[in-house]
Amino acid sequence: MFNRWFRRARKLAVELADPPGRTAGEAPGAPPQFEPIRRVVLTDEVSRTLFEEYVAHRASELGSEETGWVLLGLRKADEAIVLATLPAVADRDAGEAHVWITGPAHVLASRIVRQEDRRLAMLGVVHTHPGSLRHPSKGDLRGDREWVPQLRGGEGVIGIGTADAEKEPGGTPTSSHPQPHVQTLGPLRFSWYTLAAGEKRYRDVPIELTIGPDVAKYLRPVWGAIEEHAERLDRLARQQAKVRFDVVEGKQGPALSTTVTLAESDKAVRVTIEGKEVRYFYDAGGETFQVELPDALPDQGVYLLLAELAAKG
Repeated sequence: MFNRWFRRARKLAVELADPPGRTAGEAPGAPPQFEPIRRVVLTDEVSRTLFEEYVAHRASELGSEETGWVLLGLRKADEAIVLATLPAVADRDAGEAHVWITGPAHVLASRIVRQEDRRLAMLGVVHTHPGSLRHPSKGDLRGDREWVPQLRGGEGVIGIGTADAEKEPGGTPTSSHPQPHVQTLGPLRFSWYTLAAGEKRYRDVPIELTIGPDVAKYLRPVWGAIEEHAERLDRLARQQAKVRFDVVEGKQGPALSTTVTLAESDKAVRVTIEGKEVRYFYDAGGETFQVELPDALPDQGVYLLLAELAAKG
């Protein structure tokens, strides 16, 4: 079981670690020069996402288990700037001692958020410990050493969440920064570390906040659709040249839309997933036609539509 999850984390790191295009400020053709990470910068919305979802997880029926997040952002020369969080998947291998949170849904979700910023790469992970172990465990080290070498700069950001922070007496809880590598809010605490390739120990890393978004937060309402159809939609994106994903307004709420633009730029095939309902559309010259394919899975439906269009010439 562990080996399967190690391979999955390593595969995700490889796919997300080195996005195309150069980082702003790099000379054309010059390979990036990385030094050890001296600080991790979180946007304020990323920090809020981590605390809010940690609270929600603890209040759920799975609150006694670990949970976690994948971190995406910018790897600079000597710092990591976290701009996005991706939540743990529903089929994670979770218990009271460990959690492995990477999977096909994270590959697809990262593809979606990178539509707007191709510089985004995987920076590391955050996961929680049910007790008071504020440091990564020996099991964490065994797993992290498998995938950290694949990250840009060969160093990963590791956050550990616990619910054992010293409580502030009375009043409205506000966040605090009791140590350079620690954040707290009420009873919740995140302790931050880095691990470099080949290293046998984690290193405390200072954490700082800046104003900015969690650029993956808008995916939360359609996360179920991403999880259920991740492998098929990601494969479709790899097989077709012009595929775009969007969160759109559906019949009852947000829906995940996949658009495959055809050779004629005014024509496209669209798939909209809202809950368990999958709908197919053909857009041509400003008109939209809904096509009934009740038993087709998203990628199957696209190819059925493409075949029908090809047959009509």
